[in-house]
Amino acid sequence: MTRRNEPPFRADHVGSLLRPARLLEARAQRAAGAISDDALRQVEDDCIRDVVAMQRDVGLQSATDGEFRRTAWHMDFIYQLGGISQADEKIHVQFFNEQGTLDFAPAALRISDRVKLGETIFADHFEFLQQQVGDGVTPKLTIPSPSMVHYRGGRAAIDEQVYPDIDMFWEDLTAAYADEVRRLGDLGCRYLQLDDTSLAYLNDPRQRELIASLGGDREHQHEVYIRNLNRVLAAKPATMRITTHMCRGNFQSSWAAEGGYDFVAEALFGGLDVDGFFLEYDDARSGDFSPLRFVPEGKYVVLGLVTTKRGALENKDDLKRRIDEAAKFVPLDQLCLSPQCGFSSTVEGNSLSYDEEVAKLRLIVETAAEVWG
Repeated sequence: MTRRNEPPFRADHVGSLLRPARLLEARAQRAAGAISDDALRQVEDDCIRDVVAMQRDVGLQSATDGEFRRTAWHMDFIYQLGGISQADEKIHVQFFNEQGTLDFAPAALRISDRVKLGETIFADHFEFLQQQVGDGVTPKLTIPSPSMVHYRGGRAAIDEQVYPDIDMFWEDLTAAYADEVRRLGDLGCRYLQLDDTSLAYLNDPRQRELIASLGGDREHQHEVYIRNLNRVLAAKPATMRITTHMCRGNFQSSWAAEGGYDFVAEALFGGLDVDGFFLEYDDARSGDFSPLRFVPEGKYVVLGLVTTKRGALENKDDLKRRIDEAAKFVPLDQLCLSPQCGFSSTVEGNSLSYDEEVAKLRLIVETAAEVWG
């Protein structure tokens, strides 16, 4: 077993990182009109330089910008697609943690015109990151999967006068995403991640009921998503590796869904044309490793064994034992290691410190080196 020289890497991470206090303060000042866009951009640039250096220093082979320019992992991208806008009403999402429940009420979205791509989304984010990483580190860009555009509101969020046939919506959406993928490839992006909570959520019967209430097919919605994701993946340049990340919600150390990957596993692992799967596996809520038996040769599974929801550091021997358990279902050479999710899927972040975040990333690098060489 050896270290991998292309994504996904043996030691990797999902994408988002805790926002520094300096950055949060600058965002608050900009919202209050106390500083300019340029002043906020300067603070973002400085903080991204620092966090890229941190990722390099702990030994990671890839680096993200921590999603420092975003408020949330998905909507900052989705609202930049033509035809999609923020609705006046809110949607209500209930998150869970050890202490109880947490209510989250983001704005709903509306698709009121044909979906299209204007400017390349996050092009400037990627270009700045690319300039910072240095030799031997691959810049990684994370964007929400096209499934996330549909999952949040379902058919009810799509104007039937614009799209009387839902297949027309998927044609436009996947064409816009395919164009984005091609353009990112032209910019030199070799490592792209499509974040897709829907494919993990759909393992939860409560989430399948929600899909049915929004006009979706509770038994086959994941197959619709996989089919349309593959239309996007067909546009992947030969130089690019694309992974997907699936978790069950990550908001202020809370989650929204639970259940193993069993319901989607065969269609997902056998049918989705990505190079690797980042999978949440930090506690019993994620189920066991048996669904990994459907992962075919040539695909990589990045085991999210290190939690980002708590600061307590995992035991290295425990991680190795769990990797051995997973290797009963998919060969060890097809496995990698990462945190179970980002550390800050939204600007608020999870309940742990910067030093705890760094310690977890360093633990992942050290464990991977001992397991794979």
